[in-house]
Amino acid sequence: MSMVDTVRDIVAPVLADLGLDLYDLEYNGGVIRVLVDRDGGADLESIATATRIISRELDHADPLPGRYTLEVSSPGLERPLRTPDHFRRIVGWKVSVRMLPHVEGERRVQGVLQSADDEGVTVLVDEGPDPGERHVRHADIERAKTVFEWGAGPKPGSPNAPRSGAGSASKDRAGAAPRKKAAS
Repeated sequence: MSMVDTVRDIVAPVLADLGLDLYDLEYNGGVIRVLVDRDGGADLESIATATRIISRELDHADPLPGRYTLEVSSPGLERPLRTPDHFRRIVGWKVSVRMLPHVEGERRVQGVLQSADDEGVTVLVDEGPDPGERHVRHADIERAKTVFEWGAGPKPGSPNAPRSGAGSASKDRAGAAPRKKAAS
């Protein structure tokens, strides 16, 4: 069993008890990076609690030789997509996929993830020289992530634009609403 598998076996039950999902786990250069998620997102308090308990459990089990740094966080808005399960969880979202150099066609595609299974993904590419559906095998993906888009803000001087002075503190200064899912 690899060190990552050993750490995963320690971390997964702790997160399940806290109502969190183990999104991903990496061990690289003396850093254990644990990405956690749950429906609606993981808040700072749950991440802090997970960090304390995971740290205690790793200290007790001592699965890694020497010193290491533990990082526990959410996968973020533009989350990495490495496993078939990562892709299945975000069908309908906008993604960016970069293929390995040997793959024919455009090396980078961006569009709405239409489907995902154990073999690969299908992305509806709406821009670029080759629009349409593009099926990509997992083995051909070099890197992939979700794409977070901010909505367009109001133009300066429009009725919805933020105003300086009284009352402006209650307005959304960015004038934009984040969108996770792409419009259908």
